[in-house]
Amino acid sequence: MIPITAVKLGPEVERAVVEVVRSGRLAQGDRVERLEREFARVVGIPHAVAVDNGTTALVAAIRAAGVGPGDEVVTSPFTFVATLNAILEAGATARFADIDATDFCVTAETLEAAMSERTTAVVPVHLYGQCADMPAIRDMAARHGVAIVEDAAQAFGATVAGTAAGAFGIGCFSLYATKNLTTGEGGVVTTSDDAVAERLRLWRNQGMRERYEYLVPGHNWRLTDLQAAIALPQLAAYPQTLKRRRANADLLTEGLAGLPLTTPRRMPDREHVWHQYTVLVEPDSPLRRDALAAALAEAGIGTGVYYPRLVHDYDCYRGHPRVIRTGTPVAADVAARCLSLPVHQHLTDDDLDRIVAGVRTALRREDVARRVDRRRDDGSTSRPGDQSVRAK
Repeated sequence: MIPITAVKLGPEVERAVVEVVRSGRLAQGDRVERLEREFARVVGIPHAVAVDNGTTALVAAIRAAGVGPGDEVVTSPFTFVATLNAILEAGATARFADIDATDFCVTAETLEAAMSERTTAVVPVHLYGQCADMPAIRDMAARHGVAIVEDAAQAFGATVAGTAAGAFGIGCFSLYATKNLTTGEGGVVTTSDDAVAERLRLWRNQGMRERYEYLVPGHNWRLTDLQAAIALPQLAAYPQTLKRRRANADLLTEGLAGLPLTTPRRMPDREHVWHQYTVLVEPDSPLRRDALAAALAEAGIGTGVYYPRLVHDYDCYRGHPRVIRTGTPVAADVAARCLSLPVHQHLTDDDLDRIVAGVRTALRREDVARRVDRRRDDGSTSRPGDQSVRAK
């Protein structure tokens, strides 16, 4: 099976982890500080604050933006549930803006249309590794005086017009096991605001600036040096990781041309990091999305559906007093047709050939069968002049 994602950590990671184990200093320490410095350098901002997971990053960032009970936050309905859960955990109410099917992200226009007089922040989600149109969103947010919290969980290293994801507002990143850069579990918050960074560092460390000097009520949101040691060698190799993922995406797009699929696009003036390579199965495809996924599984090709339903379309959120469901028809259509194919850096050339051939074979085989069935239904299966077949 060619997996949809693969975690393969080399000897550099093993050595880094062993060094920490032998040091006897396992909790937050100098490795975390190094990770924060390097992360901030890549994003191009002064501060990166490491925390224990990506959901914590979102909760902390939303609270640091001044959002609380009585406030409303507008985000995408086409996202992982952590985005919505973080808004609710901060005590706020969630509203939803529709997405653009070309980049799978909310737009300045859809965010603005979904806002109310109680909106204090917007949370654009940089889905699959490509940023939303952040210059336009930043201008819109400035006009309305609302904060920006970027859900950049999948977009470390992505840019818009030369500015990195996480540098347009308060950025939130995930270092979960399947991400392009991983610590197993982990997260990072990025900011250019000194006061926000100080607040985040206090919160993650039980409200302490110095030992037993409590300044605010806090939490245990710390990342460990063991986790940071896993990330640091990957960070050094990250340009090569992105180069390979981008090359794989280009090969997939070339190989899948001409099929009843909409392949993903890198938008103008944006750099994509290809956390996922997600196609949309067209309405005239001989196979629906789930049938295509099943056919690929039979051929030994893993796929993923990110995400099969809109985030608020589950029983636990129906009727929730702080989840305001609105019509988002583009997002609903995309959720019904999206399918992610393997694009990770561990794929071989043979793997890529198999993926392309598997998709083309599945759709071609079923397309032939459908055409034959259609001719049978309208009585036109015979060749001209073959009256005996036509009569059947």
